[in-house]
Amino acid sequence: MSDRGLDWRNESLGARIRVALWLRDEVGEGGTFSKARLREAIKGTEQVDRRMRDLRPAGWVIRTYRDMPSLQPDQLYLEQMGLPVWEPEHRAAGLRQISAKTKRFVFEHDGHMCRRCGIAAGEAYADDPGTRAQLTLGHVKPHNSGSAANAEDLITECARCNETVRHLTGVQMTKEQVWDRVRELRARDKKDLLKWIQEDRRLLNEAEKVWGMYRQLPAVAREELARDLEALVQR
Repeated sequence: MSDRGLDWRNESLGARIRVALWLRDEVGEGGTFSKARLREAIKGTEQVDRRMRDLRPAGWVIRTYRDMPSLQPDQLYLEQMGLPVWEPEHRAAGLRQISAKTKRFVFEHDGHMCRRCGIAAGEAYADDPGTRAQLTLGHVKPHNSGSAANAEDLITECARCNETVRHLTGVQMTKEQVWDRVRELRARDKKDLLKWIQEDRRLLNEAEKVWGMYRQLPAVAREELARDLEALVQR
């Protein structure tokens, strides 16, 4: 360790630095690993997957099965190590500096819901009930990650959509496949969809807007609000 600098086991280091050091020391360029193995190594760190993704704007090339068909869905491939973010002069490399004011503005503008799938914070995914959504910020143009961090360049995304879009190398569905779904919608739903497309965002009614805000509250506050609302409705 002495000739290579810091140790990824040092819990006083930032999570992104620890992930980078772990990839350097335990995986190496050309090596494969899984998110489960990464989480097991960097325990007690929230959104450790995101800290790994934050390395990409600093030149780290990490492939998934979406890029490389030879990989299993749970495998990742470290193609290239980028800037040594554990060194002081590179610690901010690729990081987007997003102010709390900008983050709050974007979340409120998007109704505290993922712009891509519509899920609110803490909601369970329909196809994966054991996983609950965490909201983050993504770029309108995902491949510009690491560039501008202005409100107009950012949208609210859940962590799952953020991961998917970041690595999307092709269109998942054809226009014809989507059009078939459109044609099956009720007339009212077609009109709503057209409005969303024209606005480039899903327009929420007032209850949906408050639902997104509610999901952002701590658990205790949500329980209190639920009791207050139940009492109000029963009057």
